[in-house]
Amino acid sequence: MPSDLVRIGIVGAGGIVRQRHMPGLQAIPGVEVVSVCNRRRDSAEAFAAEYGIPRVVDHWRQVVDDPEVDVVWIGTTPYMHARISIAALDAGKHVFCQARMARNLAEARAMVAAADRHPDLVVAICPPPFGMVGEATMQRLLRRERVVGTVQQVRLTMLAASLTAGEPELHWRQDIEQSGNNVLTVGIYAEVMHRWVGRAVELQARTDLYTRQRRDPATGELVNVQIPDSVSVIGQLASGADFVYQWSGAAHLGPTGELWVFGDAGTLTYDFGADRIRHAALDDTELRDVSIPEHERGGWQVEADFIRAVRQGGDTGLSPDFTTGEHYMEFLEAITHSARSGERVYLPLA
Repeated sequence: MPSDLVRIGIVGAGGIVRQRHMPGLQAIPGVEVVSVCNRRRDSAEAFAAEYGIPRVVDHWRQVVDDPEVDVVWIGTTPYMHARISIAALDAGKHVFCQARMARNLAEARAMVAAADRHPDLVVAICPPPFGMVGEATMQRLLRRERVVGTVQQVRLTMLAASLTAGEPELHWRQDIEQSGNNVLTVGIYAEVMHRWVGRAVELQARTDLYTRQRRDPATGELVNVQIPDSVSVIGQLASGADFVYQWSGAAHLGPTGELWVFGDAGTLTYDFGADRIRHAALDDTELRDVSIPEHERGGWQVEADFIRAVRQGGDTGLSPDFTTGEHYMEFLEAITHSARSGERVYLPLA
């Protein structure tokens, strides 16, 4: 096999694989998608016909065990992520896993352990698109230039109407068997917050559930919903700053998602809807726009970055890796425990 040829087997050919990953992979010379497995064979066959994939298989193990597959590309819902990732790594395959990483912290830690057993293999989780455009600029402003000085308070609000009360059918994101501790976009934004302002060392959480029953699309029966429709978290970051994070999936016409960082030298904001950065020093009377220089402007190159890491080998610095994912799964685990117990939770968890 030519050293630059990368052969991919896909397990789970859902929306993001169609919309994002396949166009990205097809644009890279020397990359071949050689097999696909989906929940239903007819959908896998339709996917294979659409993209010219030579093999359709009936079980994910056939992708993992295929000697002609170099990379297992996981696009399933979270309940399958750990078992496929671990099996693929133990079979000598590189792994790209769709976010959300896993259902819970135990599964995430098992994935990290598998990656540690195979340091020669490349593992990655799909990065969040939120804040991707302004990532480098925010890192520079907060960490190198320290435009707000010492961070004292952080506020994140993500209010949307993604889980409306009028929709009776249970989505997989509301199915605890498929999603586990994952709620709304909590883990995805936690990953961004970990990079920009740091990880939490303590938190207290409250969750609410507004639509308590939905119809199971497989059986047509009403089932109890266990995954919340909103999450509010307060706590302290490792830096000593306090934070307030709020998510809602039931906020009709809610404001755009925003991050506010307040420090002893000023304020910095990020509008996730518009990728707009604003800043004010303490002697300013209003926020002013901060341009994102072209050389710092980020964009979607997820597939190219992963394939480059596979070809390069060694310590590629590719992020997010499984350890990064473990950190946001730990944050979700802490939220889950705090919301159920009513207690303050301290991190890291044992």
